Amino acid sequence: MAEIYEIDRNIAVSGRADTRGIVFGSVLEGPFDLRGLINAFPFSRIPRERAQIISERTVDLNGSTAGGRVRFRTDSKRIVLRALMRPKYTFPHMTFLGTSCFDVYEKSDGEYRFCGNFMSEPGRPELFESELVFNEKKTRDLMIELPLYDGVDELYVGVEEGAKLERSPAYRREVPVLFYGSSITQGGCASRPGNCYEAKISRRFDCDYLNFGFAGSAMGEPEMARYLSELDCCAFVFDYDHNAPDAAHLRATHEPFFLTVREAHPDLPVIMITKPDIPHGDATEAVLAERREIIAETCRAAIARGDKNVHFIDGSKIYDHARSLGAAPDDCTVDGTHPNDLGFACMAKVIGDKLAEVLGWTD
Repeated sequence: MAEIYEIDRNIAVSGRADTRGIVFGSVLEGPFDLRGLINAFPFSRIPRERAQIISERTVDLNGSTAGGRVRFRTDSKRIVLRALMRPKYTFPHMTFLGTSCFDVYEKSDGEYRFCGNFMSEPGRPELFESELVFNEKKTRDLMIELPLYDGVDELYVGVEEGAKLERSPAYRREVPVLFYGSSITQGGCASRPGNCYEAKISRRFDCDYLNFGFAGSAMGEPEMARYLSELDCCAFVFDYDHNAPDAAHLRATHEPFFLTVREAHPDLPVIMITKPDIPHGDATEAVLAERREIIAETCRAAIARGDKNVHFIDGSKIYDHARSLGAAPDDCTVDGTHPNDLGFACMAKVIGDKLAEVLGWTD
């Protein structure tokens, strides 16, 4: 029986590119600008010794490159990506492109435009090459978004021999927004890396960001709070409700986590979010309401102490934004929990608007 890509050549993907006349450089070296990851092979988001203290689950997902980006400027018509990948995650409800591949954006006149993808062929070889060809030669500021789940051991970008290759201009807002939370924060189940809500917010405001979403593994651990409190950031988006196994765990960890961050950053804007689940029946709503109240209590207690920079988002209302697009809130997930691209667009809008409000940002 023929494979679908043999029948429909429009969805065929090759894991090899013509590299004649192409010069490769490691993304760890100038002029490439790697963001969101620790500059070492293999790539990770947290130093391994700190991840080991947090939890074994955190170690497992620390190599996921969610939030990783490579930025550079070139006038090459051809861009070739060469990636050495780690074993692949496979989910029935998330695309291979989202878990395991790369997408590309061009910044022009202050806005980011999607240009295409770098994808490996069926069979998922650990080493693959993929090519993006532009229709004209001109200088472009490009950004490659790394996979949301798979690990990347080595990554090289190739341009045409003799082409200009320079560092991209700085972000308009260089101090990053820090996001901590569940698989939704990590990007599950966006169809491609650039469609997770943090990436959308980053492109909207031209700001740097750090993605500390850990699927099933963000439990509000004290060591994670200590690590995040050491990082420089302009705002902290605090969203691990989904991963707390029950209300008791959430109550025991939520305020202490916040207080650890607040002690290190007395004036940092902190946005607390409850999970965006849509209740189906009174029993489900009662569970969600209890958890929502715990997070609201953390916020209210901070305000009562005189904290003027803590903010609350009721996650249960986030998908209501879909109605403005002619869709229903129930259209926003793939499985009742994880957002699809519509759900992530709603999250990016609601959370992005709140960031703009508390930071005084404009688009």
